[in-house]
Amino acid sequence: MLLPVRYFFLFVLFFLQICIVSAQVPSEPKREFRAVWLATVGNIDWPAKPLAPSDTQKKELTDIIEFHHQSGINAVFFQIRPAADAFYAKSREPWSQWLTGKQGQAPSPLFDPLEVAIKEAHKRGMELHAWFNPYRATLSANETNLSPTHITRLKPEWFLTYGGTKLFNPGLPEVREYIVQVVLNVVDNYDIDGVHMDDYFYPYQIAGQKIKDSATFAKYNNGFTDIEDWRRNNVDLLIKTLTDSIHKHKPFMKFGISPFGIWKNSYRDPEGSDTHGGDSYYELYADTRKWVKNGWVDYINPQLYWPIGYGAADYAKLLNWWSLNTYDRHLYIGHGAYRVNEIRNAGFKQPGQIPEQIKLLRKNPRVQGSVFFSSKSLINNPLGVNDSLSDNYYKYPALPPQMLWLDSIAPNRPQELGYKVQKRSIILIWKAPLPSKDKDPVYGYVVYRFEGDEKVALDDPKNILHIQYDTTPYFEDATIERAKNYKYVVTAIDRLKNESYPSNVLAISTQ
Repeated sequence: MLLPVRYFFLFVLFFLQICIVSAQVPSEPKREFRAVWLATVGNIDWPAKPLAPSDTQKKELTDIIEFHHQSGINAVFFQIRPAADAFYAKSREPWSQWLTGKQGQAPSPLFDPLEVAIKEAHKRGMELHAWFNPYRATLSANETNLSPTHITRLKPEWFLTYGGTKLFNPGLPEVREYIVQVVLNVVDNYDIDGVHMDDYFYPYQIAGQKIKDSATFAKYNNGFTDIEDWRRNNVDLLIKTLTDSIHKHKPFMKFGISPFGIWKNSYRDPEGSDTHGGDSYYELYADTRKWVKNGWVDYINPQLYWPIGYGAADYAKLLNWWSLNTYDRHLYIGHGAYRVNEIRNAGFKQPGQIPEQIKLLRKNPRVQGSVFFSSKSLINNPLGVNDSLSDNYYKYPALPPQMLWLDSIAPNRPQELGYKVQKRSIILIWKAPLPSKDKDPVYGYVVYRFEGDEKVALDDPKNILHIQYDTTPYFEDATIERAKNYKYVVTAIDRLKNESYPSNVLAISTQ
């Protein structure tokens, strides 16, 4: 049946409106968490040589951060405590052997890797999260290279031996307190943006090995009659104490965990995922969903290191499961970049595997970003995985997503945006905003530029010219061209990246 003419024109008008709206939708999100794990254990990512001169190590670290900045990454998870040791100077634990070649030996000349990483990341508008391994104390059975001040020597009764390595006994109250104090020392003494923990809680199971904690269970059972429930509670106690302590010391500090990708399989619990792999709940005694449900973490970052369609653990199914179990906390997906071009897995032999994973998560409004393991895997660029980020998916800058449960009040707008013309650049100058309602200080600014007749629209990241994590009311645009019309606005951001309304619009014509 033919439509009446008036309905036909209404249909055409409706279709054109859809097309216009679709054309205005940004190709990339303006807010997205884009992070990389920078691993130091075993010198996976940095430093390349433990015995290299300090200046060489500092330059290498700076170059790594710059590389990821150029690729569109906006956060770095820097591993500073791989095995009850330290990649930072203000530590109660000995310097790491993976920094200087000998545990307890300071770099010479002395420098603080964490300070360098924070400075270089913030200089580029990137967050720096301190990555802790909570329970691992040694990585091998060979203890001859341990420092006399290593905690396994000072408190041998605190440790379990499993698979030839030593780990802290999570059932001991004094162990939990010790780990909390190690973390708070960094929170108090360094300008980090977040505290990050990986998936090593109770150990991954090894055939023929047994966790020898029955004596601890007998002494500190806290009323539990099942040792496995008790173990899960031990980890719960650490996570709950950490989140309370971290946020008490610095309310803006983000706290998140990257657990093993499967909480429970549905064949053991109908609330679990449709998977058939190892899990964190029964094997690692980590009730990871509980931590999100109870609001004990600001983000959960499950390691979904499997390809789309993989039988035992399908990336797409796990992405959907986690997205339905975020409980209004952030969900960042851990991508196995280290597996790209892996011989034994057909899924990761496809150049489009990681890009397709990013496409899937961007279609899900309950997912806020990605984290890639690890830095060297992106730098080596197998099958062009990093090129796909820098050229396509991370082509434009992105602000980290807001955490409104920590802070929902934005700064006031910058004032009196003006400029000076240089020979080949324009210098923007403005005045700091008036104090915000919550009195939080301004942390930085975002500079937007629009060309010609473009409307001043802040929702499209292609208009972001510069993100800065400092309060200097100044920016030099050295990318201008002659005979063009530009419009600029500046916004203010606070520590949690809440963004103000824009300043006055500044219109400039170049000659």
